[in-house]
Amino acid sequence: MNISILKEANPEHRVSATPELVQAWVKKGHRVWVETGAGLEAAYSDEAYAEAGAQGGSRDQFPLDTEVLVTVNCPTELPASGLRWLIGTLSPARHRSLLESWVPSGLTILSLDALPRITRAQNMDVLSSQASLGGYHAVIEAAALLPRCFPMMMTAAGTVVPARVLVIGAGVAGLQAIATAKRLGAVVVAFDTRPSVKEQVESLGGHFIEVEGAVEDRGAGGYAVQQSEDYRRRQQERLNEELLKADVVITTAQIPGQRAPVLISSPMLNRMKAGSVVMDLAAAGGGNCEGTVDGQNIRLGQALVCGRSAPASAKAQDASRMYSRNLLAFTSLLESDDPSKWALVSDEIVTACCLAHQGSGQGLLAS
Repeated sequence: MNISILKEANPEHRVSATPELVQAWVKKGHRVWVETGAGLEAAYSDEAYAEAGAQGGSRDQFPLDTEVLVTVNCPTELPASGLRWLIGTLSPARHRSLLESWVPSGLTILSLDALPRITRAQNMDVLSSQASLGGYHAVIEAAALLPRCFPMMMTAAGTVVPARVLVIGAGVAGLQAIATAKRLGAVVVAFDTRPSVKEQVESLGGHFIEVEGAVEDRGAGGYAVQQSEDYRRRQQERLNEELLKADVVITTAQIPGQRAPVLISSPMLNRMKAGSVVMDLAAAGGGNCEGTVDGQNIRLGQALVCGRSAPASAKAQDASRMYSRNLLAFTSLLESDDPSKWALVSDEIVTACCLAHQGSGQGLLAS
């Protein structure tokens, strides 16, 4: 296959394929082209790609015989009309109209953020690998922005009490945030609508806030589901109690295909501690905090609210490396007897990711 890698649009720092992945593909018989500078912000030089066997050039030198375009995010346009495959984390719920416009061209579109949460797909799970880094970085960034220290310190000038961190949502990002904040010496409390995560939270040293009556769907792929009005009212009351005590809040609550639930209102922001920091990792879905703007730090009430839809991008080298390894595992499913030729195979993992094939929309894009 003729595979091409482009530099992602700002402010994305990740690259979809590292030199390590390029080398693996070249050994399988693929030809790989990488846009000049595509990996620089992730600390992968053009020379490293050349040594791995890739060809390269500027965007206007994009090879017209490219068969496969591999991306991190959904591109805003396709660089060539002869493409046969598009693979990346395409966020189909947000980019449906754009993706639908490409279906008639005969493009096969595979969105890695639609991977099923099953054991066989664990080494391909880009959402989990990126969320883990995102949860880690959110805490590190919050610690830098907070006008006080995370750990308790006993000094001749007096004792510095530890910061209190509230993590809302104990998925992959939330659990990593809990672990990181705890390692930094903070007092950590966490909330999730799924009672089943209580043991995981406590194993990392966090205190789990439990509100009785939550509905949990174990078939929802680890995501939260809609709750009753009564539960949401009691949940909000309990959360408000914790928000008043928090120095840092990490929010990760999202529901697939829907707007992220607003859990921190403007009146609550006015009541929070002066200098508190909210890292809103649900910014792509509108945010868990009222007033969140993705990619910006805004002073709202007493808190600094930071919208972060892709916090893993801040750790671009490791994030790109993990993404590439996920991608290699996934594309290996497309191989037949000849590893240099890919085909859309009948596999539950591939089927779940397929949005379109040979002019026909699949899944979310089905007509």
